[in-house]
Amino acid sequence: MKHILFAIFLLSPSALFAAQTITLTQTACQFIESEHGDQHYQANSYMDCESLNHKTEDKRLEKAKVLKLKAGEYTFHVINKNVPYVLGFWLRGSGFSRLTLPSVSGGGIQTGGFKDYRIKLSKGEYVYSCPLNPTPDYKLIVE
Repeated sequence: MKHILFAIFLLSPSALFAAQTITLTQTACQFIESEHGDQHYQANSYMDCESLNHKTEDKRLEKAKVLKLKAGEYTFHVINKNVPYVLGFWLRGSGFSRLTLPSVSGGGIQTGGFKDYRIKLSKGEYVYSCPLNPTPDYKLIVE
């Protein structure tokens, strides 16, 4: 006589659903989705973006899209679209929330490549940017 074993796994409700993917594309000195399209900035180095941001950051942030999400698990799919140097990504709480809200970061995104960053976001205000391709701190609100 053959015995059949059945295993029952108890999963949390969040384990039943895959993390939603948010795609963010970097070109020189910017995230395309955040600034409503490619602004066609030219940069060959970190310093080129630093100079551009010094002149344009305030106006750019006034017009930038605020990303609004619900609390939960997300994968940020970050693409380096033809920036001629290695990029990264940093998502963290805004202001004092930086001490209490979750954060994710990393580098090594080669020209034409991408990396995925997974994080469980709690309610609050966040910012995201690329420290290696200096971009403004774009706003993300989790409701």
